[in-house]
Amino acid sequence: MLLVVSLCAMLASTFICSNAGKSILTEKIFNQLTSLRAVKTYQIQDYFENLYNHSQTLSEDLTVVAAMQEFKTAYRQLEESKVPADFDKKIDTYYQTKFLTKLARTNEGSPVLASYTPKTTAARYLQYHYIAANPNPPGKKLLLDQPGDASSYSRVHARYHPIFRNIVEKYGYYDMFLIDPEGSVVYTVFKEADFTTNLTNGPYKESNLAEAIAAARGANGKGYVKIVDFKPYSPSYGAPAAFIAAPIFNGPEFIGILAFQLPVDKINNVMTGNKHWKQNGLGDSGETYLVGPDYLMRSASRFQIEDPKGHAKTLRSIGTDENTVKKIEEFKTTILLQEVQTKAVKEALFGKQGTQVINDYRDIPVLSSYAPLDIDGLKWAILAEMDVSEAYAPIHSFEKTILIAATLIIALITLVAMSLTAIFVKPIKTLIASARKVGAGEFDAVVKSGSQDEFGELAKSFNQTIDSLRAETQLIEQKNRENEALVLNIFSPAIAKRLKQGDREIADQISNVSVLFSDLERFTKLSQSMSPQEVVGVLNELVTAFDEMTEKYGIEKIKTIGDGYMAVCGLSVPRLDHDKRMVEFASEMLAFVRRFNYEKDLHLDLRIGINSGDVVAGVIGKDKLLYDVWGDTVNTANRLKSACPPGGIFVSQNICDRLRDLYEFEPVGEIQESGKQKLVAWQLKGIQQTVSVPR
Repeated sequence: MLLVVSLCAMLASTFICSNAGKSILTEKIFNQLTSLRAVKTYQIQDYFENLYNHSQTLSEDLTVVAAMQEFKTAYRQLEESKVPADFDKKIDTYYQTKFLTKLARTNEGSPVLASYTPKTTAARYLQYHYIAANPNPPGKKLLLDQPGDASSYSRVHARYHPIFRNIVEKYGYYDMFLIDPEGSVVYTVFKEADFTTNLTNGPYKESNLAEAIAAARGANGKGYVKIVDFKPYSPSYGAPAAFIAAPIFNGPEFIGILAFQLPVDKINNVMTGNKHWKQNGLGDSGETYLVGPDYLMRSASRFQIEDPKGHAKTLRSIGTDENTVKKIEEFKTTILLQEVQTKAVKEALFGKQGTQVINDYRDIPVLSSYAPLDIDGLKWAILAEMDVSEAYAPIHSFEKTILIAATLIIALITLVAMSLTAIFVKPIKTLIASARKVGAGEFDAVVKSGSQDEFGELAKSFNQTIDSLRAETQLIEQKNRENEALVLNIFSPAIAKRLKQGDREIADQISNVSVLFSDLERFTKLSQSMSPQEVVGVLNELVTAFDEMTEKYGIEKIKTIGDGYMAVCGLSVPRLDHDKRMVEFASEMLAFVRRFNYEKDLHLDLRIGINSGDVVAGVIGKDKLLYDVWGDTVNTANRLKSACPPGGIFVSQNICDRLRDLYEFEPVGEIQESGKQKLVAWQLKGIQQTVSVPR
């Protein structure tokens, strides 16, 4: 009782403290995640605001205005030049070996060369000098200032390219574009495959850069800036790219468009804190990330950055498309590839903010703080999350400490309770010891108690009960001896022993036994010509002889029904040669009956059927008990007996198969009875030569 009360109190205290601690810790983590989310929101919004202002300012800068005019003029002059045939061959070779080969690894299908190669004279001329014939490898083409072709375009390029390259590198842009009013890209810093192409009718007219350019061309005046969301961009080999574009005016005249390809790394650095998650309070599993309206990430996953292989394994385990997993591994980013369609993302994209415990994109429970992101032209959601297992680690540690302390306290309480118990139950133990002696059959046990309390009264009553039990036991022992002698006359020793032990539901499934049925032929006719005493005397003499034979062969008699006799071998005592014993027993039964006929001048005969197999044996009856066997094996033996002619022994196929090396059997044929299955019978050879089988 002390132990139970103490344990319940400790469990209740632990439950209350654990729940209270979990609630406090949850609120604390949510506040921490919300604060981090707010900081990241400010940083991202400030970053895009700076991009907006910088693009707007540069589009009005006189250097950019002058460069736009000069590049546009120089580009148009090249339309009148002639491009040698080897230029086209060099361009085709570059596209086939460098560009399309890499593009095919990230895009579905096989890119067609003619769809991507430049078409106009100016485009082919410039792509030859600045891309195909550029000695720098892909990704380093921007290092070329002057290809040495003496064209006016190259002189303009040599003057402005170092300035614009410096702007891209200093401000962290991926690329910078100058596009004329017709949509032709007359200049880029990075010199990818989009250089010199037309975004109105060229191969990239469906790109998000073309979308930004179309919006900027429709602007009514200065000050307009268009930001477009991330999409796979073919010139960057299908990598995710976002763009910002602003129109360029020379006074009131619209002369072109300035565009920047936004750097993915800048956004990732903001969202990952330059990969310093722990220093930012996000522990081992926390992260902040962005999601677009298509439920795809707009910033990299922490888990993909820290453990690419483990992240890929996790995605495969939750059923992510294998093509998506391979693209994430190819691009080394989750932007535009990792789907995040959680409840928190849906609510944030719907314009709501809040905190919840949800399953994240890895299908792992997390604490999530979410909100919409307010950026002109972009509909994004920002989330800050941490795994529940890490967030609740202090609670689990607290519960473990409580468990250890509770174990020690329980051990102490157990020792105290055992000491008190020993004092309280000492008289009861004395009584129990005496009761055990009585249970073991020692009826001379006496309880001695010197106390005059309730325990003394209990000891006195116990002693009186023992005296009564002693007398009753003696009477019961006498009756048991009488009953045991009677049972042994009716049942086998094994069954008698089980009945004596109190087993009243004796039913056993026994395998590998042989069953014999016999029937005295002409006994009924004989009984009509003899007195009852003579009939009983003849039958008793025969049955007694059969019973003696059963003991000789280790066979158990089951019952006699009139002049019928039933015996089983292998029932109480398993016999490997049960079938051989039964055949020899049957043969001796026939021999005895013939001798008996000779001595008594009678004409009796036996019909015998033998079968082996499995039987069910048990005791039936309530007041008058009977031990009997049942089953198909018994029924078959009975059918064999019924079909057997006088003086013959019919055996089943089982008996014949097992004993054909020891005895000679002759086939009888199939026994067919109405409503029953056909039965194959064999006759023990030498018993009777002529046999007729009922059909």
